[in-house]
Amino acid sequence: MIRNASIRTAWPAALAAGLMLAASAASADPLKIQAQLAANAEVPPNTSKGKGELTGTFDPASRKLTYDVTYADLTGPAVAAHLHAPAPVGKNAGVEIPVKGALASPIKGEATLTTEQARNLTEGMTYFNIHTAANKGGEIRGQVLVAK
Repeated sequence: MIRNASIRTAWPAALAAGLMLAASAASADPLKIQAQLAANAEVPPNTSKGKGELTGTFDPASRKLTYDVTYADLTGPAVAAHLHAPAPVGKNAGVEIPVKGALASPIKGEATLTTEQARNLTEGMTYFNIHTAANKGGEIRGQVLVAK
């Protein structure tokens, strides 16, 4: 009988602990992300003097990505900008998330990612690049990384 009483009093505590762990995982703090954009990071590299930076946040619970991109010294106006994945540094990948709206610096964007896109982002397998008429394949690029 003592054994059953112990089990009856122990399971509510175990259940509460499990619920607290699940709640803390679901309410994880947003992650800060960043990327340094440069012409020599493009594949293949180019000789543009362009440079830029992406900063933002990613909320793992909602999978919402919010970002700001600033850039300067491109060979001409930006004609396209995208997040690409999955690809490590030095490799190309298809467009995952096109930038919608104005492409003038600063670019502001947001997207709700799929589970796979979220995994690519948090594992460093996503890059951002900006295209111009002179560099149709991409003028500046940077690997998006979780800031430490």
